[in-house]
Amino acid sequence: MPETPAPTPPSAEFLTRVTGAQRSLYAFLLTLVRQSADAEDVLQETNVVLWQKAAEFDSSREFMPWALRIAQLQAMAHLKKQKRVPVTFDEPLLAVLAEEAMAEARELAARREALASCLRKLPNRHRELIGNRYEPGGSVNEMASQLGKTPKAVSEMLRRIRRALLECIERKLAQEART
Repeated sequence: MPETPAPTPPSAEFLTRVTGAQRSLYAFLLTLVRQSADAEDVLQETNVVLWQKAAEFDSSREFMPWALRIAQLQAMAHLKKQKRVPVTFDEPLLAVLAEEAMAEARELAARREALASCLRKLPNRHRELIGNRYEPGGSVNEMASQLGKTPKAVSEMLRRIRRALLECIERKLAQEART
């Protein structure tokens, strides 16, 4: 009997999409199965199916709707296997939840893109301040000490930078909505 060739591993682009979708997939699954341990289990099952179906994915289409549908099917299968937990969601409700999760994922992706663009527009000094504040262990008191400023002054600088970022993001999203 001839050997079947090993399946082609998913592309780096596909793996990046799967990795980037983990939080959204987990949050969606948690709304369906209601227990964090179950959501984690179903997420792992979903990841396996995504990996197996990677060759079927059309990269010209949006990834999240496809991934959320697979997650939805995995959650439904999981709920049916759970004899102790009655299935409380019907197909139409699951479809509505999936659509809302997809819309939210698109909105978050657009906001992340806008944030990245706005961060690039900041002066280097401001970008460094924001980076230092939000890196693990970053604290206003430590930053104030390094800059020779009071914590209140550093907090005020960060507040102004965050406000400028928010305004930039909102302008960018409004501009995209008009086009």
